[in-house]
Amino acid sequence: MSLPKIIWSKIDEAPALATYSLLPIVNAFTKAAGVSVVTSDISLAGRVLSAMGKAENNLAELGNVVQEADGNIIKLPNISASVGQLKECIAELQGQGFEIPDYPENPANADEEAIQAKYSTCLGSAVNPVLREGNSDRRAAVAVKRFAQNNPHRLRAFSENSKAYVAHMNGDGDFYANEKSVVIDNAQKVTIALNGTELKTIDALDGEVLDGTYMSVAKLKTFIAKTIEDAKANDVLWSLHLKATMMKVSDPIMFGHAFTVFFQDVFTKYADTFAELHVNPNQGMSDLELKIAGHALEAEIKSAFQAVVESDAPEIAMVDSDKGQTNFNASNDVIIDASMPVVVREGGKQWNRNGDAKECVAVIPDASYGLFYEEMVKDCVANGQYDVSTMGSVANVGLMAQKAEEYGSHPTTFEMAEAGKVTVTAEDGTELMSFDVEAGDIWRMSRAKDIPIKDWVRLAVERASIEKVPTIFWLDSNRAHDAQMIKKVNTYLADHDTDGLDIQIMDVAAATRFTNARVREGKNTIAVTGNVLRDYLTDMYPILELGTSAKMLSIVPLLAGGGLYETGAGGSAPKHVDQFLKEGHLRWDSLGEFLALAESLRFIGRKHSDEKLQALTEALDLANDGYLDNNKAPSRKAGEPDNKASHFFVAQYWAEALANGSNAELAEKFAPVAQALKDNEAKIIEELLSVEGKAQDIGGYYHPNDELAEKAMRPSATLNGIIDGI
Repeated sequence: MSLPKIIWSKIDEAPALATYSLLPIVNAFTKAAGVSVVTSDISLAGRVLSAMGKAENNLAELGNVVQEADGNIIKLPNISASVGQLKECIAELQGQGFEIPDYPENPANADEEAIQAKYSTCLGSAVNPVLREGNSDRRAAVAVKRFAQNNPHRLRAFSENSKAYVAHMNGDGDFYANEKSVVIDNAQKVTIALNGTELKTIDALDGEVLDGTYMSVAKLKTFIAKTIEDAKANDVLWSLHLKATMMKVSDPIMFGHAFTVFFQDVFTKYADTFAELHVNPNQGMSDLELKIAGHALEAEIKSAFQAVVESDAPEIAMVDSDKGQTNFNASNDVIIDASMPVVVREGGKQWNRNGDAKECVAVIPDASYGLFYEEMVKDCVANGQYDVSTMGSVANVGLMAQKAEEYGSHPTTFEMAEAGKVTVTAEDGTELMSFDVEAGDIWRMSRAKDIPIKDWVRLAVERASIEKVPTIFWLDSNRAHDAQMIKKVNTYLADHDTDGLDIQIMDVAAATRFTNARVREGKNTIAVTGNVLRDYLTDMYPILELGTSAKMLSIVPLLAGGGLYETGAGGSAPKHVDQFLKEGHLRWDSLGEFLALAESLRFIGRKHSDEKLQALTEALDLANDGYLDNNKAPSRKAGEPDNKASHFFVAQYWAEALANGSNAELAEKFAPVAQALKDNEAKIIEELLSVEGKAQDIGGYYHPNDELAEKAMRPSATLNGIIDGI
């Protein structure tokens, strides 16, 4: 019987390097059960080449796969590119001989505008909205949670009378305060306009929730200035936490305003020079330094910025103390879902320019999500740090199908060119919403379609029925969007048997307090959230519980019946690549890939009963248990077993489990493989370690040379011979 194939995404940075070592092993094992694993290049470089007509549009092809009943994709983390990363990628590809144009940051004509438009499809969250045609089921595998509790990682204690806190706008002029929301009755065109001039027309669906809101830039600047004053008075580090990669229109603008407010005197003094050089504060200090390089005032301007950094207060949290890079280095350097768990993990602290940990104020302008982080920090200030060995687990059911909620707002986010009125108008001319705005305000529309919402409720009830723990919808009746969602949730809950289930609706602050109290009691909870909170919660809690969000099961049951299995929620780990290039050591942990593969195989098994496939999946489960129980995760230190060695041990455990398994054919096939891997373990590890401490040339950062990268990641001739011989 021919079984459906698994598509393994070829992506970026550390997980892309790991794939060169892992995928040959995966294919050698899965083919024995009739399952082939094929790759599809959706890396940043691949998307850039596709945009310029130099490569196939694999992302569009995968967009079709997720609409298929048997669609099965293992999706590794990709770069959500900033403008800076995009430009670096383009330059690398040009250096490799690809004839593609520069990115025109300030288009001077129609041709450059067209080029910019093509490249812009590669920016930010270009991949996830295409592939996520289903809602999210994220949770810790039992074996992973057990290992974390038995081998607790370090969480730094909060100081007695800790001064750490979160500052947000508290509904004063932010997106939360200004939001309005409607539900569309019939499929129709809806037009967004500013003072009667069309900004965008969308095709809204029947039952779709449409939200409009805006950030008052005047109030944002006032808020930022106040946080700076308060940080100085409280003697805490000042830091800004946004998501300029995903929220690629709104958040870089907010970042730019914070940058200019913090260094207001410098930006005022050199305003003419910055205008002449097209300095864009939204891209941060690193881009500014590139723009002023070689200018007569370069040294003077740098000195002016440094004088502010070295002034008496407030200190700025640093991205890299050794390099002198502050929170303002680049808008994509401090990404909230990665940075705020670190603040909590480190006892409410970040690092100053001397490399010392110091308590901080985390500035998160919009209250919609600032409330969650505020409660997280408050809880630890009041009750102390969590105990990894006893804390409960927080799973998540997230609404994200069909570009649901805020991550779908990019095409409908606008910086207001003038003051006036934004209107949202139905096809028949009826005004659905209106907003009085000032020039520079950030207006956006978010969308949540009815079918994904209905499926989200179904998935929440399903998980509640399986886990038998409190299942909380994080919805705030005082937020316009959430008020509409609450109505839909209550309607669709009535379609399901919820007898005996504890399903509640709470606002963000109350839900955080309820969940954290249970976490401290060692009890599990399911959080049911929208797309952004899904992202934020599924980094915060796993990083505290497990040490990393990359070890979470991240399953997307696709609406069409297929499955998307995401790995490495902790990102694509650029620092891991830096270490690998410098000293041949890759500390990326592929556990996420191991777990995703098991779930992917299990999905095929549920639809296509096959004894060999069942045996293969059960054996991989045992291999994953062995990987954890024997602590075979990569070392962080060069000279010790790294990612490549971890793949060897999983192969060894997988082969052993098959050799001892119930399927006679697979047992016969893999018994000699298991014996060979066991007998040659010392030799294989020696060969794998032979590249440690040596710089690696893989032909490119964004677009590696496959032959060079495979050579670097498969240095054991003995292991290669055994695997390739299966």
